[in-house]
This record gives sequence, structure tokens and C-alpha cells, in this order.
Amino acid sequence: MSDAELILPSAGPDPLPSSAALAAVLGYARGRRPLHFRSPSNPTGRWVSVPAFGYERFDRRPVPDGPLGEGDILSSEGLHGRLDPAGWTALKSVLDDVPPLADAAIERAAGRPFWELPDDEFSVLAEPGTVGSWLRRIWQHCEVTPDVQPAHVMAALHHRRPDLFPLVVRTTRWHLLPHLREGDSGVEAVIHRELAGNAAAFARLEEELAAREVPLSRLRLHDVLLWLSAGLRLTHAVALGEEELQRGSQPP
Repeated sequence: MSDAELILPSAGPDPLPSSAALAAVLGYARGRRPLHFRSPSNPTGRWVSVPAFGYERFDRRPVPDGPLGEGDILSSEGLHGRLDPAGWTALKSVLDDVPPLADAAIERAAGRPFWELPDDEFSVLAEPGTVGSWLRRIWQHCEVTPDVQPAHVMAALHHRRPDLFPLVVRTTRWHLLPHLREGDSGVEAVIHRELAGNAAAFARLEEELAAREVPLSRLRLHDVLLWLSAGLRLTHAVALGEEELQRGSQPP
């Protein structure tokens, strides 16, 4: 393993240099875009600078206390967008249903982060009761519940435990599915392999970003890099991050 580049088949065939990965995540966290804003006090409007991505609206939101609920819905909406009334009500109901499944995954992990779990936790040959099987049951429960978007549920769980619950949306799921192997319990097995295979590079990326006050788990880093690549946003994020580095975003 090398810390100079990341090999992420789900994000594309070419290695991603660690310097580009650093710039991309910095661009995701700090990058801004212009927005023309009108209000009753300013009907002609004016240009304002707003965050280009969801870091401020999701990753920097405080973790709510108590059981899953409205605060977690706000966090997931900050990342994936506002829900209509039917979707909001359905998500609230599902967040009442999934805690036993999520708690089972947490208990099985026994304090270990996602990337330190053994391979068997994501293999159907070791089921039942593996972390991978609980994650699959959460996703399946969301899929069969009317008006529920599984991505919002996973965002709520990830916000609570960014070291254990992967963020998966439809776009990233499509890019993970072709890399499934026989016996995998789900797309989480692909994420686990890529994290394990690039442990040194992700550890270095975590450290460099934490030093720049962007504390993201390597599970979230994988999601950010895959989402940027799958959505054709990687080049833009890298450019924003390089601008941030040129402005002196150095460790304190």
C-alpha cells in the first residue's frame, strides 16, 4: 500500500493522486459558488457567495441528542435536499423503525470502525448477524416503505456514527454495483475493500484534513471522492481546493 495515490475502482480506472484527493475534499468542504438572491428588502437581488457542496449543511451540523428524530431529518435534508410532506412523514416513521437494526450493527461492530472490521463482516458466508447483513436489512426496509428515500435514512445514521454507517445514494450505488464479488453481502463490501486496500493513503488524507480543521472519517472521505467522481464534479472540486491551498489553507 502507498500513501501517494488511491486506487478506487468504483470511482474510475485511474489512480487518484493523494494531492488531488486532498484538493478535492478541501474544495468540497470550503468551496463556494455565486448565487443571485432576491428578498422583499432587496427586490432587484444581489449576488452572494454560498457553499458549493453539503459540508457546512451536513458534516458540521451538531449531532442531536436522544433517539433518531426531527434533528436527524434536518441533517439528512441538508445533504440530500428538502423532502415533501409525505416524504418527511415517511422518513420520521422509518427513523422510529430502524434503531433496532442500527443498534444490532453497532453491537456487532463492538467499537471497531467500518474500515477495521474483518472481511467476513461483509460476506454472506458468515451470515446471519454480520454488520453487512444489518446494513442490507436497513436498506431493504427503506426500499419497501412508500415515500422513503433510503439515502436520507443512511445520511441520518451516518451523521450519528460517521465511523460505521456508509453514505450511499443512487448514483454512488450504481458505481459500486459492478464491483460486487460473489459472496458479497452488499455494496458495503466494495467500500470496505477499497478502504482496506488504500489504508495508508486514507490515513494520510485524514491527518492532513484534520490539520486543516476538516475532520472527516475515512468512510466519509471515500463517499465524497466517489460522489464527486460519479457526478462529474471531481475536476471542479479539485480546482476549488487548489484555490483554497493557494490562499494559504495550511495546517495551524
